[in-house]
Amino acid sequence: MGPLSGNGLGRSALHRVSARTKLIGLVVFVVIVVATPREWFPAFALYAALIATVLIVARVSPVMILRRSLIEVPFLVFALLMPFIAQGPRTQVLGLSLSIAGLWGAWGLLVKATLAVLASIALVSTTEPRRIVLALESFRLPRELVSIMAFMLRYLDLIVDESARMRTARTARGFTPTGPRSWRIIGSGVGALFVRSHARGERVHLAMLSRGYAEVREP
Repeated sequence: MGPLSGNGLGRSALHRVSARTKLIGLVVFVVIVVATPREWFPAFALYAALIATVLIVARVSPVMILRRSLIEVPFLVFALLMPFIAQGPRTQVLGLSLSIAGLWGAWGLLVKATLAVLASIALVSTTEPRRIVLALESFRLPRELVSIMAFMLRYLDLIVDESARMRTARTARGFTPTGPRSWRIIGSGVGALFVRSHARGERVHLAMLSRGYAEVREP
C-alpha cells in the first residue's frame, strides 16, 4: 500500500466501497459545499458533522488528519490576510480595523477549503492509490494525465526513501537544524533531491520511448 493510503488502524466498511463510488461522492460533495452560500451556517455545520462521521467510521486517526491537513496551510494564510487587505466598510475586532467583506471572504474560503480537504483525506485514507488511478482511467480521463498520476504514485515511495537516506546521512555527519543557519543546507538537500528526481524521470521517459511508447492524441 502506498504512502497516501492507509491509517494503520485496520480496515472499515468504507475501505470496501468502490473507488468509483467514492470519487463520485467526493466530487458531488465538494460541488455542493462550494455552491453553498457562505451565510448558511447550519448547512456548513451539517457538512462538518457528515465528514466527521465519515472519518470516524473510516477509523482515520487525528494525527493522520492533522498531517494531511497541512496542504491547507497556504489557503489558511491567505484567509487570514483577507480581512486586512480587502476594501470596503470596516469594523473593529480586538482593536484591529478589519474589512467586513474580507471577514466574510475569509470565512467562506476557510470553511469550504477545510471541508474539501477533509473529504479528500477520507478518500485517500480508505482507498489504495492504485484503485484511484484505475477509477480515473475508467472515467476516460486523458491517457497522459492518468499515466502521469500512475508514475507519480509508483515512484513516490522511492523519492521518500531517498529523502530519508539523505536526512540520515546529514544526521550521521552531526547536522542538527537549529534555525536560519541550517536553511542553506536543507535547501541544498531539497535541490539535490529535485535534480535526482528529474533525472530519474528523464531516464524513465527515454526507456519508455525505446520500448515503443508513443503519446496517443485524440483527433
